[in-house]
Amino acid sequence: MCGISGMFASPDEVVIQRMVSILSHRGPDGNGIWQDSDIALGHTRLSIVDLVGSSQPIIGNNGTVLIANGEIYNHLDYRAKLNYRWQTSGDSEVIIALHDNFIKNGGGDMHTKWIKKLNGMFSFALWDANRKELILARDPLGIKPLVRCNIGGSLLFASEMKAFHAHESYNPKLDELSLALRLSWEYTLDSSTLIEDVHQVRPGTVEVWRLDDEFKPFLYSVSSFERQKLNPTSSWNPNISAKPLLESFTVSVQERLMADVPVGIVLSGGLDSSLVAAVASEAAEREGKPVPECWTVAESEDNPDWIAAENVASSLNLIHHQKIMTEDSFFNDIPQLSWFGEDLDVSVLFFQPLFQEMRKHVKVGLCGQGADEIHGGYPRYKSLKEHKNLVLERLNSIDPSVTSSILKRDLPSDSCWYSSSLHPSDYTKNLDEMLNFELEHGQLSNFQLRLVDRHSMAHSLEVRVPFLGKYHREQSYRLPTEWRLPNMGLEKAALRSAARLTGLSRDITDRPKLPAGTATSPNQLKSFLTEFSHFSKDLSNKYSKFTKVLKNQPDMALGLGLFEALHIIEPAHKRVKFSIESLIEEVLV
Repeated sequence: MCGISGMFASPDEVVIQRMVSILSHRGPDGNGIWQDSDIALGHTRLSIVDLVGSSQPIIGNNGTVLIANGEIYNHLDYRAKLNYRWQTSGDSEVIIALHDNFIKNGGGDMHTKWIKKLNGMFSFALWDANRKELILARDPLGIKPLVRCNIGGSLLFASEMKAFHAHESYNPKLDELSLALRLSWEYTLDSSTLIEDVHQVRPGTVEVWRLDDEFKPFLYSVSSFERQKLNPTSSWNPNISAKPLLESFTVSVQERLMADVPVGIVLSGGLDSSLVAAVASEAAEREGKPVPECWTVAESEDNPDWIAAENVASSLNLIHHQKIMTEDSFFNDIPQLSWFGEDLDVSVLFFQPLFQEMRKHVKVGLCGQGADEIHGGYPRYKSLKEHKNLVLERLNSIDPSVTSSILKRDLPSDSCWYSSSLHPSDYTKNLDEMLNFELEHGQLSNFQLRLVDRHSMAHSLEVRVPFLGKYHREQSYRLPTEWRLPNMGLEKAALRSAARLTGLSRDITDRPKLPAGTATSPNQLKSFLTEFSHFSKDLSNKYSKFTKVLKNQPDMALGLGLFEALHIIEPAHKRVKFSIESLIEEVLV
């Protein structure tokens, strides 16, 4: 796990050095820079596999250079198959080996053929000096981030957009269209970010960049190597199929134990993280690894998540680490939450103390993210009409000068927007349609996975998501709608059937879904919003085009003020001291 950064066209090593420094939290174990006349590449390393070797950038055998972030779980398979002169024992080198083998065998421009062989979570940049092309790619679900922008005639790309502050000509501005969608849908959509002209590489996509006759970068080609879409069968029998569903998940957990460092489990007490814990012992035995220990945080010992997590760890005989959040957590840590999170959300503060505590003992964590998206776990899925109306109401409360292209279904067709329509009426007709939309347009990649990546890597902790493993996705995508969300009964019906085959009690397998942030620290969140309610009102009025929607979302108003202060006015890495009050006052001046 690492941080990657680069500058294509008119490369400046000083800029790359600054980018590497800003991303040092993603990789405190080492860093490296490589440069030629066309490109400069930077890397910060969190060593997980091949701890002594595998420093990056990796120089290939045929004029190729690689920087990668993430893990390739099937790298050993290709080490045995490929005719390649290996330099490391790590997993990232298989990327450069597959590329070089593809080119050597006359593969042409269809890079999707070799990239889709990778089973893992990854983002990478590969420079082919012989072909003068830069390849940017991101894993099928968007677990690992990769953002880019054009500055001063150069293409800059990095794991986090805060790295672009390294360039003196970077002048970030709030993207109002992306903000409107964020406030309406509750996550940014497609490849947009909250900053104008800073875009993401789409998940499951490979971009090829080249230089034109004036040595300016241009996007030569864009290809998809995997898209997410449900493929439901007509029926599903738990007596026959629950066991294979559970097995596919156990395999996913087993794959994600690949590490030369200790691995732990994020245990909230909900169904999803509890299922990770439930299969951990068997997965560890298969892999020949120690059984992972578990970590839980909450604001008090009578918190329902805290109690449920205690019961899970005790019943499974797992070592359990617990931490009570300090009473002033929200007031002290929210600026850091905004800086590292690169978003408006202020309700998930428990991630910071959780990951900080885990990092004292382990470098890798396993979490339950992704289960709700593929198994139908969110409350909104029970009433899609209400959800549609809520999103539409929010859009209609924003100034028409911002939202007209959304409401008219007239978004520009470019590398940022995947469709001309992001209108809620077009994606909320039924559950399968809604799940497909959220898988592809951002609920998972731009919200849930971004939260886990940014806040875990803020503490140099790699968190893996077994629910999004290849084999479990294949099983889950085939589930009929009624086995995700029955007309009567609990959500995630098929997954609960699989969970009942484990050592989990019915109190856990049949526990209803609770929202993570507000469930873990509801009183602290409420106190924070009350304490700063005067600021939320002032901020709502400041952003005049968004006043109506922000008045109904005071947490978003506060989050927006902090985002502007830290990501637009002056980045956090240049500040000496800052508080919530001083940051918001800067915005309100």
